[in-house]
Amino acid sequence: MLHVDMDAFYASVEVRRRPELRGKPVIVGGAGPRGVVSAASYEARKYGVRSAMPGSRAQRLCPHAVFLPPDFAAYTEASRAVMAIFRDVTPLVEPLSLDEAFLDVAGARRLLGRPAEIAALIRRRVAGEQRLTCSVGVAGTKFLAKLGSTRAKPDGMAVIPRERELEYLHPLPVEALWGVGERTAESLQRLGLKTIGDLAAAPVGMLRSAVGDAAAHHLHELSLARDPRRVIPDHVEKSIGAETTFDVDVSDLSTIRRAMLALSDKVARRLRHAGQAGRTVSVKIRLADFQTLSRSRTVDVPTDVSREIFELAWALFQSGRPGERIRLVGVRVEGLVHADGTPRQMTLGERDHGWRDAERAADAVAARFGAGLVKPASLLRGDGMRTDGNGAAPAGEGAGKSRTRHNGRT
Repeated sequence: MLHVDMDAFYASVEVRRRPELRGKPVIVGGAGPRGVVSAASYEARKYGVRSAMPGSRAQRLCPHAVFLPPDFAAYTEASRAVMAIFRDVTPLVEPLSLDEAFLDVAGARRLLGRPAEIAALIRRRVAGEQRLTCSVGVAGTKFLAKLGSTRAKPDGMAVIPRERELEYLHPLPVEALWGVGERTAESLQRLGLKTIGDLAAAPVGMLRSAVGDAAAHHLHELSLARDPRRVIPDHVEKSIGAETTFDVDVSDLSTIRRAMLALSDKVARRLRHAGQAGRTVSVKIRLADFQTLSRSRTVDVPTDVSREIFELAWALFQSGRPGERIRLVGVRVEGLVHADGTPRQMTLGERDHGWRDAERAADAVAARFGAGLVKPASLLRGDGMRTDGNGAAPAGEGAGKSRTRHNGRT
């Protein structure tokens, strides 16, 4: 389990686009009598400035701070980019807010290594691709992972091995437990319970007298490093797809084919990351007049292989090839099932280790170094290649400019 928490997120996004503010105390929020601090850089926190503090008090504590109005559109955009990095590593991402999330990386270990290595990889990618820093806690439970990220701040990482959980946990003050605020801490301390170790050793009946039945059980379990909660992704996949809107309406088959190949590859990668495969491939075609056409085909054996998805998608497009200019194309896979245990239908002459193994190897490279680094070979070719005898270009010919909009979860 990983808990990734961005460091002073709002303030860091502001500093990223205003490099001259680096190293200065930055406060996001209003300085007026009714203003509230939304975020503060670590330089401002040294003066005692905290989130949710009245802006007037923050200004008194740090009169030379730079106050900036919140720009939630910018923070949302940055959050999406960061969460996309997380989902490159594992589909099991549970966002808690714009700037933090739990990740279950158990399924990524075979490709990416130990959880600590995966955490270090995420930190490198966030810093390299987004010019932001994050702190990561690595542990066997949500509670300990979040505790680790909090204690690793800023820009750090804490790894809590299972065999050392209690050694790490028990010396900490009771306030470190989830759900222990100021009043609860006072109640526990009146019973002589100052550390988590003290609480773990106390009879549950003693705890009930101080905090009630439900809280007593909750805190006692946490004090023993027991937390059964699993990562719950923020959505349930019913289908996975992607679509591209061309900058200008197109009719050139090589441009369309190239775009559909890229879309098929993107959909297949997302299927594999989610541990899913699908039996139904559908294509979406929007014409220049905004008329939208759709076609689908269901096969016997589920697939998560780019080549198979593309061949089905291109055949669907060709089957009713519109003679008009096209504004948008999309590829989607539906009828999802768990990929593990899904039978593979071998074609005559196919090797035991073929396209799926090659694509899984490419997934590992993409997760480690960025998805943009790995593309189907045909997407790396240039323009100017001739079409085949049926008037269609070989896969990947024609470099059509497009902008891709992810529309993959319904």
